[in-house]
Amino acid sequence: MKINKKVIANLTKCYSIAPLKYKGANCFLVAAEKVDRCILFDSDGNELETVWNEPGGVMSMVQVPGTNGQFLATHKFYSPNDSKEAKIVIATPDTEGKWSIRTLVNLPHVHRFDLIKRNGNTYLIACTLKSGHEYKDDWSNPGKVYAAKLPNDLSNFNEKSQLHLNVIKDGMLKNHGYYKVLEAGVETAVISSENGVFQFTPPEAEESEWEIKQLLNTPSSDAVLVDIDSDGEMELAVLSPFHGDTVTIYKRIEGIYKEMYVHPEPAEFTHAIYGGNLCGKPSVVVGHRQGKKSLFALTYDAEKGKIQCENIDTGCGPANVYHYIKDYKDIIIATNREIGEVAMYTIEP
Repeated sequence: MKINKKVIANLTKCYSIAPLKYKGANCFLVAAEKVDRCILFDSDGNELETVWNEPGGVMSMVQVPGTNGQFLATHKFYSPNDSKEAKIVIATPDTEGKWSIRTLVNLPHVHRFDLIKRNGNTYLIACTLKSGHEYKDDWSNPGKVYAAKLPNDLSNFNEKSQLHLNVIKDGMLKNHGYYKVLEAGVETAVISSENGVFQFTPPEAEESEWEIKQLLNTPSSDAVLVDIDSDGEMELAVLSPFHGDTVTIYKRIEGIYKEMYVHPEPAEFTHAIYGGNLCGKPSVVVGHRQGKKSLFALTYDAEKGKIQCENIDTGCGPANVYHYIKDYKDIIIATNREIGEVAMYTIEP
């Protein structure tokens, strides 16, 4: 691969990334884990606006469907030990480019969330890393997964009038990983925890229940489904355990996921993951935040019949990555948290 790296911003403890359609253009957001800015960029990596300067603590951001730039975001999740005041907020731009921030729902320890659509309904699915703590590194209260149908109009929600959420699964210890995966034309959520990897499918009809199935019982930090060997069935790529150093790809054989590949080197504090096409090949991109602090891509070599690894960057320490295509070139945006840089990698075969 031919890789061109460009640092597009410096942002202390940069963390979350999300696409945003705004004023008819494809843009993306980057926000900080600690108290710092949320920045709006165009697809060329140019800074457009500061959405907010604080409070930060942003783990997830996602656009509200059908809007001109309105999005939801977590606020005040600063770390597993400092997340009791975490919430999901609504960010709305006005015609003058100013942004209003209102509370959608207070949800202590909310780490990941997303909006998933099925049969004309939009559902909010939200994952709490834990459900409470009394002291540092207290994991005695496992996290939960919450859900609610998202109304079309969010204008009435604020600190005093909040969205009601229902618990759809509890007992999720170290409930860290989330990835949206399209399967059989349906948007699903792959959620990873100490209890393993689960796939959540939204209700077929509003009055129905969520379908929840366990894919793997291995303690996991993050996971994604991707057909890496192009055989028509998706493999399961897993980072394990919680903030661990192991990267494994599992292949489903007779309904059971079995090890297909284990990355030969420890990837300390695995965190960033992308599953999808990269330069036309099904790929898994992984970043880790300690040790070599690398960002690398895994693909399948059909001639050799095995997974191969190509390094993208080292010494960067990515927290998250986002992939898109611009002018027929693959672009990865990485929040290189450990060195405080937002980087754009333009990648060609």
